[in-house]
Amino acid sequence: MGSEQRNALIAVVLSGLILFGWQYYFAAPKAPTAAPVGPTATEVSSSTPSQATGTPVPAAAPIEAVVTEEFNLAGAGVGLTFDSFLSVKNFENTQAAFNFKDTVNNQSPMKIEFDFGSGFQSIAFSKTADNKFFNASNDLTVLTTVSDKGVMNFNATSSKPFKYRFIFKTEDKKLENGQQRVFAWFTDELTHATIGEEESGDRGIKWGGIDFNYHLFAAYFDKPQDLLFKSAVDSTFTMFSNKSTNQMNYSLVFVKKEYNYLSSLGHNLNNSVDFGIWGFFAVWILKGLQFFHTFVSNYGVCIILLTLLVRLITFPLQYKSFVSMKKLQVIQPELTKIREKFKDDPQRMQKESMDLFKKSGANPLGGCLPLLLQMPVFFAFYKVLHSAVELVGAPFVLWIGDLSNKDPYYVLPVLMTIAMFLQQKMTPNTITDPVQKKVMTFMPLIFGFIMKDLPSGLSLYIFVSTLFGIIQQTLVFNSKSSSAPVVV
Repeated sequence: MGSEQRNALIAVVLSGLILFGWQYYFAAPKAPTAAPVGPTATEVSSSTPSQATGTPVPAAAPIEAVVTEEFNLAGAGVGLTFDSFLSVKNFENTQAAFNFKDTVNNQSPMKIEFDFGSGFQSIAFSKTADNKFFNASNDLTVLTTVSDKGVMNFNATSSKPFKYRFIFKTEDKKLENGQQRVFAWFTDELTHATIGEEESGDRGIKWGGIDFNYHLFAAYFDKPQDLLFKSAVDSTFTMFSNKSTNQMNYSLVFVKKEYNYLSSLGHNLNNSVDFGIWGFFAVWILKGLQFFHTFVSNYGVCIILLTLLVRLITFPLQYKSFVSMKKLQVIQPELTKIREKFKDDPQRMQKESMDLFKKSGANPLGGCLPLLLQMPVFFAFYKVLHSAVELVGAPFVLWIGDLSNKDPYYVLPVLMTIAMFLQQKMTPNTITDPVQKKVMTFMPLIFGFIMKDLPSGLSLYIFVSTLFGIIQQTLVFNSKSSSAPVVV
């Protein structure tokens, strides 16, 4: 394959990776068809077969109806309301930015059922002390405590072996900022399920619950539990044991997903901030933004400062690319002569071109390196801006009041597109085919169109990075020696 063909192929592959990569990672998911919502009233008992396993269970003996009471647990800045069946009714936390019921969108978003041999059923408890609840029929005692970090802890013990299951219930919703209510759980990785989507498995679960609009309501365990789990079309998510035990400990949290705060809680709750496969880069980008924010109160300025720092750190690698591009620019007239002279002999033209590249030290693929270097940081920046609550509502200047939302007047995407056009004009290439040239010419415009609805903070990062790259490239190209250009 000739050098020009190979270069053109690489350009097309890179273009395809960018376009399809955006579709794969960032395209908005289609809203699922609304599933029928079942009754929400709390049942005193249930003796239905296990839907998750499909195994019929014996019918539970009828028990007397119990008058449902509501109880409150309170600590510093937190308060939990639950009923006689341990069904959660409300959860207040001064650390949270939004109302609990708006986040979970259900009058009873989580309930617990026990199986003492007659199938899973809701069991009524009586309060026997300030933090003690008891069910005499099954000799089941639940002790509660509240940690100084706002975590509600429950310890259930019985002389009789039992199984247990947690049932979360909510409704699907998606906001204009792209935040969608989902079920989330963590095994050795974070998994999301759209409300109403069917998914099941059997893993060691560390926590599970409802994730929406930068807030998390979840139950976690003192140590990973080997539980079966199932997300169903009736808008429920169930975690349940298939082995009997005499003791079960769990904790409940309702928090705003601040990465540092979640890290302080432990139990992998910080993984609810979904940084994806670029998590390593994303965490350091978030830490970098937080570091600059200790000195500058404007997160937009912090993005600019961090962008310049990233460009300086990666410059030693980009430097070689700039030098190669400058050499390519120098030999461009000679390369044009070779193409004209051997236009009827492609093999000879390829040989002469490669000899010229080798002699001059120019690399026709050198211009691809800066783009490839920026891709991990670029995707990580996106995940930080899309997932980190620290940037929600963070203003920049005038018309940009929230860096996690799109630029309402598309100023930054337009500036970014112009900067990319300028950088493209400065970068020499070996493509001669008119069609391929047009494809490459329109790439900044296509990229700008993609960016118009993405977070304005991301457009700010790309614009500043491209602009600073143009400055670096200009200084290298204008240096007296191609072998020892000025270093920025």
